[in-house]
Formats: sequence, C-alpha cells, structure tokens
Amino acid sequence: MPPASAGGRAPHEPPTSRTLSEARSKALLARFGVPFPEERATADPEAAVAAAIDIGFPVVVKLNGDRIAHKTERNLVRLNLVDEAAVRRAAGELLAAATPADGEVDLLVAPMLRATRELIAGLARDPHFGMTVMLGVGGVLAEAIADATIRLVPIEREDAEEMIDDLTTQSLLHAFRGEPPVDRSRLADVLLALSRAAVAHPEIVSADLNPVLIVGGDPIAVDALVEVQA
Repeated sequence: MPPASAGGRAPHEPPTSRTLSEARSKALLARFGVPFPEERATADPEAAVAAAIDIGFPVVVKLNGDRIAHKTERNLVRLNLVDEAAVRRAAGELLAAATPADGEVDLLVAPMLRATRELIAGLARDPHFGMTVMLGVGGVLAEAIADATIRLVPIEREDAEEMIDDLTTQSLLHAFRGEPPVDRSRLADVLLALSRAAVAHPEIVSADLNPVLIVGGDPIAVDALVEVQA
C-alpha cells in the first residue's frame, strides 16, 4: 500500500469531491453574474404554496439538497403546476420521496419558464490543462448534433464572443420561431461569469448550467450543479 500523504490520502489518489445543492450552486454562481429566475426555498407544502402565490402560477417545484444531484432521473421535479392544490400535492410527494441518504432537504419553488431553444454551459477541470469553460447546444438536440465549444479559464469578452461564434448551429441563435435573436452580449456575460467564479473559487471541480433557456432572446439558467473539492 502506498504511503498516505499528510492529509491522509495516498500520493496518487485523486482528491474527493462533493456537490452543492441546486440552491447553493445557484447562489454561488449568481454572485458572479449568472442569471437565474426568481425562486424560493421552502420547508413544507404550505410554505411552497405561499411562495407559488407570490411568484405567480404556473410554477416548478423541486426537491433540493446537497446530496441530490440527479433530480430528473429520480422524478424529483414537478413542472407546470397551475394552482395551489397542484403545488401542495407536488410538494408533499417530493418530500415523501426523500430518502435518509439524501440528508437534509427542502423545496425549491420557481416560475415555469418556456422556451424553444436551450443551451448548456459550464466548467470542467481538464486533468492536463486545468479549468475550462464550455458552451453548447442543449435540449433534445444535444446528443444528436454534439455542438459545443471550450476555452481555458480565464477568458475575456473576446474569447466568450468567439465561443458563441464557434457554435455550428448558428441558426438557433438568430430569430427563431417568432422569437428574437439571442442576445449575444448577455450570453457572453454568462460565460464570463462562469470564468470569474472558477478563478475566485479554485475549489470548484465542475459546474453545470443545464439548461440555459433562451427567453425573449435572453439566456436564463434554470438549473445548476456545482461540484467542489471535499
């Protein structure tokens, strides 16, 4: 067995990591300028109903926790809830679906946004080159066309603009199905915000914004997951 390092880890053993909850991931990235919709963290169904009334229907309700990384696969997201009864029922179902392995959980209530275009953006640490920032086409087209572009962190505005121009599927960025073109300046702002977050927090291992919806031409990230060194 190789000798352990001073921190108790073998010299060649990769560092461990942990994920932040969706709410904590968003709070971290929002400080650097990543745009997210208004949302509320609530503890129980009645508080979720009150938050939904305040935000305005329809809403989305999600189970939130530091150990919950794959909500969709576990059916921990409820979409297009149009009234108080639907929110109350969904909140109760989500809390009931939590397991002891999930640790402490709460509920996130957010507006139900709709868009015909989705992008993905994020951070990933390359084992040879270091932290990178990524932009790609998301949604149902993501796997089919595999259209993505990557740069090393840190990036400048010119780099962010080049990343947007590098996407092959430029038609999705133009006026599309009656919607205005993507605001390229605001999309560049998202990439710059990710770069700033990575520089300010070298403990970040990865960050995923998936999806980034294009709403009225503006990019809005509706989900986020940040992984940090443990």
